[in-house]
Formats: sequence, C-alpha cells, structure tokens
Amino acid sequence: MKQRFWQFALISVMVFLLAACGSAKQEGATDNKTAPTSQQETGQSQPAATETAKGTREITYLGKTYTVPEKAENIVVAGSIESMEDALVLGTNLTGASSVGGSFPQMFAEITKTATDIGQKQQPNFETMLKLKPDVILGSTKFPADKTEKMEKIAPTIPVSHKAVDWEANLLLLAELTGQQDKANELLQQYKKDLEAAKPKIGAEYKDKKVIALRLRGLELCLYAESVFFNPTLYDELGLTVPAEIKATKKQEIISIEKFSEINPDVIFLQFAESENKKNVKILEELQNNPIWKNLDAVKNNKVFINVVDPDAQGGTFWSKQQFLKAAVEKLGS
Repeated sequence: MKQRFWQFALISVMVFLLAACGSAKQEGATDNKTAPTSQQETGQSQPAATETAKGTREITYLGKTYTVPEKAENIVVAGSIESMEDALVLGTNLTGASSVGGSFPQMFAEITKTATDIGQKQQPNFETMLKLKPDVILGSTKFPADKTEKMEKIAPTIPVSHKAVDWEANLLLLAELTGQQDKANELLQQYKKDLEAAKPKIGAEYKDKKVIALRLRGLELCLYAESVFFNPTLYDELGLTVPAEIKATKKQEIISIEKFSEINPDVIFLQFAESENKKNVKILEELQNNPIWKNLDAVKNNKVFINVVDPDAQGGTFWSKQQFLKAAVEKLGS
C-alpha cells in the first residue's frame, strides 16, 4: 500500500515538472517573438523623433521663442525693410522680399539679385510667398495680427521689430538664422569702437548745438521722436543735446516750414527719397528756394547735409547707424 502511494506521488511530481518545463519554453518562445517586434517599432519611431529634433531649433528673440528649421536657407522678408538692411550687412541673399514703389530699392541690389518680389511692404502677396516655400518668413511688427497669422500658415514667421531701439537684436536674429553670429558680433564690436572714437570729434563742438535729422515727404517736413530714425545715434550714442522740440515729438510728426524756422537748427541732416516723392520730384528744389528755409542758421552756415545715407534707409538699423556715424564724423568731426 505504501509502495503504491510513493509510486503515485513520484509520478505526480514528474508530471508537474514536465508541465512547468513546457510552460517555460512556451513563454521563452513568446518573449523571443515579442522582443524583435518591440525593437523594430523602436527602430522606426526613434529616427523620426531624432530627425524632427535635429530638423528644427528654437530661437529666442525679444523675449519670445520661435521654432525654426535648423537650416534656414530660403528666407523671405515681408514688410521688414529693417531685415533687408541687416541682410545687406551680413551678405544674405534673400529668396523673396518686399518692394518699394514696385521695385527693390537700389541699395538692396546685392541681396535681391535672385529674389522674388512678394509685393509692396505694406501689402505682401501671400500666394507668391507660398510658392517660394520659405524656411522662415521675417515679417514686421507693423503688421496687424491677421496678416501675421496668414504668414504663419505658410512658414515659421518672426515679426521683426520696426523700433530703432531693437536694432542690435534685429541684426543678431538674422545672424543666428544664417549661422553668422561671429560676423555680427565682430561688426557690433567695431561699431562701438568707431562710436567711442567719434564722440570727442563731434561732442566738443556740437554738444550744445541744435542738431536735427528729418525727412522731406511731399510738401511736408517730418520730425522724429528721440528714439526713432537717426536720433538715437545723435543724442544717445554721440551725446548731443536733445532739442526740446524733439523731446516733445511722439514717434513722427509733420511740421510746417514756418514752425520749423522757430526751431532754427544749427545743423540739419535732411533725407529725401524720390521713391516717396514721385508726384513731385522737384519738391527738394522748391524747399531750398523757399525764403524761410534760406534764412535758417544751418542753411546760412552751410550746415545742411542732404542724403548723407541712402534715402531709402530706415535709420534705426545697424547698416543705417554705421553709415550715418561715418557721415556725421565726416561732416561734423573736428
């Protein structure tokens, strides 16, 4: 009886062990099939994620972060003449750009040789931009939100500041997009050296003189606020005294020749662009023949300097500032 019991027990143990072994093999076979499938899926998804990560990058500009392609080769400038001036400095050929009066200003000839006209700076053509397949669009903070949103549907869009105080950030933005940070930094350092050298040449004689920069548009003289146009260079950087009339100016204001004669500047930097005065290209000549104009101290002392910088220049960009500084030293330097 005992012998049968032990025989039965032994058989039960053997059956249990065989069952356990078979189960282990089956699980092992299942694991071997599952593992390659998992690796295969990882092999498909991982490179895509890596490619996406490598294909884009983030750029921070004026406190906001933008996601742009790692290589921004096809750049379209829509409305931001400031960016076109920065492209001129860095030698960046544009894929598309805004025109002024139906054509690209001559000062941008070098960077628009192969560029497509995307329409007037105030009214870009979205269909034309779409066909160009840009990597990045440099818009303008002057644009209303709906225009910027339309451009964002075409490509990553960065609204570039039109404010003169942001000139350095604007240059560094394009430099970062095009991989020319070293060149931009070298240019900025050189400008600051030139500025320091210019201060004693100009400041000693003109610090307390009335020096004013303005534009002639149509029959109107345009004054600019202290932080606009060439004014930051004159007053902030070169340290000249800000005339009370400039301090009172908000952004841009039209002033009559009679009212301007009351300011009676010692020095005038006058900008006149034919592209803005096509209806009356002789307006500058008419101004110069005006008796009130002739009676100004600056005119009588031959201290009126016309278009010392290309008249299509914005004034508040690196290129404009660099050119204006050179001209100021040449005209006023002792």
